[in-house]
Amino acid sequence: MPHGNTATSPPNKTAILATILISYVMIVLDISVVLTGLPKIHTELGFSDAGLAWVQSAYTLTFGGFLLLGARAGDILGRRRMFIIGMTIFTIASVAIGASQSSAWMLSWRAVQGLGSAILAPTTLALLQTSFDEGEERVRAVSLYSAAAGVSATVGLVVGGLLADWLSWRIGFLINLPIGIAMVIAARIYIHETDKRPGAFDLPGAVTSTLGMGAFVYGFIRSAQAGWDTATFATIAAAIIMLCAFVLIERRASQPILPLRLFSDMERSGAYAGRALYISAMVGFFFFTTLYLQQVAGLRPALAGLAFVPATMLHVPIAIIVPRLIRRFGHNTILITGMLIGIVAMAWLSRAGVGSNYWTAVAMPMILIGISQGLTLSPLTSSGVARVAREEAGAASGAVNVAHQIGSSVGLGILIAIAANGSSGLSGADLTAYRVSHAFNTGTVMLVATLLISLFTIVPAARRQALSQEEAAPAKCAA
Repeated sequence: MPHGNTATSPPNKTAILATILISYVMIVLDISVVLTGLPKIHTELGFSDAGLAWVQSAYTLTFGGFLLLGARAGDILGRRRMFIIGMTIFTIASVAIGASQSSAWMLSWRAVQGLGSAILAPTTLALLQTSFDEGEERVRAVSLYSAAAGVSATVGLVVGGLLADWLSWRIGFLINLPIGIAMVIAARIYIHETDKRPGAFDLPGAVTSTLGMGAFVYGFIRSAQAGWDTATFATIAAAIIMLCAFVLIERRASQPILPLRLFSDMERSGAYAGRALYISAMVGFFFFTTLYLQQVAGLRPALAGLAFVPATMLHVPIAIIVPRLIRRFGHNTILITGMLIGIVAMAWLSRAGVGSNYWTAVAMPMILIGISQGLTLSPLTSSGVARVAREEAGAASGAVNVAHQIGSSVGLGILIAIAANGSSGLSGADLTAYRVSHAFNTGTVMLVATLLISLFTIVPAARRQALSQEEAAPAKCAA
């Protein structure tokens, strides 16, 4: 059997891709698997209503805050090593969460699990770049990677609801133990260690980026719970100061944790901004649709989870054929089409209210959501790592994941805050329906902004790249 430690052995790309995809599925799945199980977690562990929000927030804070450090660690210490370390931390934390007997214990280990994800997520994407050749092979791998992310989010809701109703919400975390062990073994066997870059960590950059991201996310989450009081403004101001300091440090650092030259490319910059906005809208879709199905439509957790199946019906097949669609119609056409479908779907969902028919008000726009995600996420990921030098693959993948996490955490906080505006005097199902409608209206605006950013950044940059390749082809043939 070939062993990953043998540098001369040919890489088993199928095994490498399977290891990367399964690992990434674990990360995304644990973000959504708890949502439909939150009522049971609330009762079993004695959470307060406000404290329950931290089941997600404790994870997203450490996930988003340590992403850049995790990406940089892979560049310096070796990506296979960091993959194994990240998976080990994630797996141990998952088992501890599954064994939780108190709210404090669960939140502490959710934070540790977020740290493991922060190491693991950018490492998986960086390994994808370094293990697969640029061109059709990498496009196919990235498409499967994007499909895994989108499907896992929805599958997590379905599985979480079924487990909460029929067995226990704890199973969703405990199952990570055998899978995590298998992934560590697979990494040691099949994944070659990447070249290590000499040098020290950019510790000032790591500290300011981690604290700045953490404070920024915390500030918006707090605003949704306590309003824009003095403490919230102070937290946001501190976050801005630390992030500005981070930019200044990165400009002067000899080995920055996030090379600012990544943003010199218009396509990559547009992809980062577009991804943050797109994911903001999509995480809002999952969160607020869950509330609608249980608190307005009156479904039990298991049925609420199954009600998300329409969102996955076409997501996987669409994501899998995206490489062929891109070859036939072009990167820009597929990206813009996916965004337009998402705008229609989100606007449609905003019309759902008390007494609405599930099939026409929720299920049909859900199908469009799945199609949009299948068409959009892969091109956004490809644009986020376009024309990146091999030695900076980890930094670029870290930037992609940071954009994703900003959308997942800050975006949700913004949607929750906006959804609460003007809802005084309402209660019960009417209150939830009002907030859900407002959240989806805001999500529609976010998707329109994503479309505009793409039209002015990604589309022209990708068009120039395609033209330059066409011009270079005849010259290469003549040579």
